[in-house]
Amino acid sequence: MRAQNRTLIAACALTAAFASLLLVLPAARADEAAHTDPEVRVTTNMGSFVIELRPDRAPLTVANFLRYSRAGFYNNTLFHRVVANFVIQGGGHEATSPYALKPTYPPIDNESGNGLQNKRGAVGLARAAAPDTGNSQFYIDLVDNPELDPLPTRWGYAVFGKVVEGMSVVDSIGVVPTGAFGPFKSDAPLKPVIIESIQEITPPQLSAPAPGAPAAAPSGAPPSGTQPSGTSASGTSSSGTSGSGSQASKPAAPPQGSPPSQPGSQGAASPAPSSTKPATPPPAGAQSSSTTPPQGKSPSQAQAQKSGDSGQPGGGSSRR
Repeated sequence: MRAQNRTLIAACALTAAFASLLLVLPAARADEAAHTDPEVRVTTNMGSFVIELRPDRAPLTVANFLRYSRAGFYNNTLFHRVVANFVIQGGGHEATSPYALKPTYPPIDNESGNGLQNKRGAVGLARAAAPDTGNSQFYIDLVDNPELDPLPTRWGYAVFGKVVEGMSVVDSIGVVPTGAFGPFKSDAPLKPVIIESIQEITPPQLSAPAPGAPAAAPSGAPPSGTQPSGTSASGTSSSGTSGSGSQASKPAAPPQGSPPSQPGSQGAASPAPSSTKPATPPPAGAQSSSTTPPQGKSPSQAQAQKSGDSGQPGGGSSRR
């Protein structure tokens, strides 16, 4: 009799546990679905990789990136700046000669204070020396780059996603031979690395473009009545990598367009880091006069770079 009671009790307990599991699983799945971040596949002539975007941390930057990618803006553009053990940068220059900088929509606010860090595999927005100058160009960290994160005394570069698949492809791009190529004075792949397409592969979490943006993204021409951001009146690009954060996370009194100077700088507005890496991601397009060259290069080399290297972290030929 006792054995039967024990069996009955065990059976009841098992039934109750199974019923509880049935109730919990749908809720867990719904919660997981609700927190699924959008992803995009970047296809290049050297392979493809997947980026997970973080609209919860960088809503403006993700909306901006998706606006360009949905419009096909990134199709047949270059990874025009590669610095080994630092970053690769692209998304602004045409992949065919003369490798012109594409017109863009106006830049967005800097979201670098969002809690996401420039760790290996992180994806950030390139900008010029001024904090709120990022538009289409993005970069990928090949290694941890804490010098690109914001500090109370200076702006950083906004991270808005990370590579979750295909990092080996990114690493392969990060070691290609580089030098002077076309309009780029240095750090450009000698054999073009082409972004063939960027396509969403998960349901988008953002249904609307960044505030003030038109419903459709540009297809190679800027909105009517606006000059391409990242290109000066003379036609040279002046944007660099942009690190951004919410308004609340920005420094209370940011520097006027660039972080404070640090030891090792070459006298430019943007400081060079104490390591061999550039202090800031490369600007998109041509290098602006206020961007600091990577440490270790002489002033004469830095001056030679200025004609075509703005928009990159650390003063490279494009910005991140």
